[in-house]
Amino acid sequence: MRRYNKNRPIVYNTFQMYRTDRLAFLKESYSRAKSGAYILGAKIVRGAYMDKERARAAEMGYPSPIQPDKLSTDADYNTAMRFCIDHYENIAFCNASHNATSNQLMSSYIHEKGLAKDHPHFMFCQLYGMSDNLTFNLAKAGFKVSKYMPYGPVRDVIPYLIRRTQENAAVTGDLSREYQMILKEVKRRGL
Repeated sequence: MRRYNKNRPIVYNTFQMYRTDRLAFLKESYSRAKSGAYILGAKIVRGAYMDKERARAAEMGYPSPIQPDKLSTDADYNTAMRFCIDHYENIAFCNASHNATSNQLMSSYIHEKGLAKDHPHFMFCQLYGMSDNLTFNLAKAGFKVSKYMPYGPVRDVIPYLIRRTQENAAVTGDLSREYQMILKEVKRRGL
């Protein structure tokens, strides 16, 4: 970032808010970017490696770096979003979430501050094939939105996609909600 993010964000770091230390790391990263005169690129995610990291901490004998519960993760996620929007001049921020509440909250923060919906430092992002209802409605409202698609060897991509599906089905219920909306639309169209 120090090298490439002088005039516009090119390099981003992912901040996984299910970890207890990531909010502090985001703020520290912001301070470094500000003093280094570059734009911090921050992709905020909840994360999906909780079980692996807890097991590793137990195996290695150190305290778990994972939030105690989902409410704590959500609180840090929301605080991180607010922090990024409050410092938008020096932070380019991607809200990478399928969580409808998080997306509504970010759009509310942007509105509260009277900022442009299409500001180059704000972006929403969802996985290709998931949460299309969020993506399309945010885009229609004038926000910058993108879909991302993982690529790589099948042995690496499939486990990633399975974690995303489990996370969305078990934690937020978004897949079930999206399925219900699709069924409702199919019925409305008489198909």
